[in-house]
Amino acid sequence: MGEKVYLGLGSNMGDKAENLRQARECLAALDGVKLTRSSSLFITAPWGKTDQEDFVNQVIEIETELEPLDLLHKLQEIEIKLGRQRHELWGPRIIDLDVLLYGREIITEQELKVPHPYMMQRLFVLVPLLEIAPELQLPNGSKLREVFDSIESRLDGNLIQKL
Repeated sequence: MGEKVYLGLGSNMGDKAENLRQARECLAALDGVKLTRSSSLFITAPWGKTDQEDFVNQVIEIETELEPLDLLHKLQEIEIKLGRQRHELWGPRIIDLDVLLYGREIITEQELKVPHPYMMQRLFVLVPLLEIAPELQLPNGSKLREVFDSIESRLDGNLIQKL
C-alpha cells in the first residue's frame, strides 16, 4: 500500500482505553491509511510534567500513502475531533498522537521531526514498539532491540505495566 509508519498513542483523561480505541477507529477510517498492527495497552507514569494522572499508551503500525506532513495534519484533526486542547507542554490530554517513525526517513521540518526526538527516552514508546516490531531497524541503521538493551538502564525509570 505505502510507507510503514509507527504512531504513538496516549491518553490520561477520561476513559483512557476508550480514547485510544476511538483514535484507532478514526485512523482506520482515513483514506490512504491501513492499520496493520497494534501493541498492547500500557499504563505509564507521566513524562516531562509529572504532576498529572498516569497515561495509557500504545504503539500502532500503519501503512500509508499520505506524505509525512499530510499524515501529521490528519493526526492533529483526529486529536481535535476527540477533544484535545493544547494548554501546556506535556500537560494532561484526552488523546495524543505522535509520528514515531515514517519508514526509514529522517525528517527535520519545523512541524515534524522523525524519528520522534524523545522516542529513545520513553519506555512508553519503546516497550510497545518492541512488542510489535522486535526486529525493527531504525533510520540510522541500528536495530531497535540492540539500542533498547544498551540504554534501558539509563531511561526515565518510570514504571510501565501492561493493561
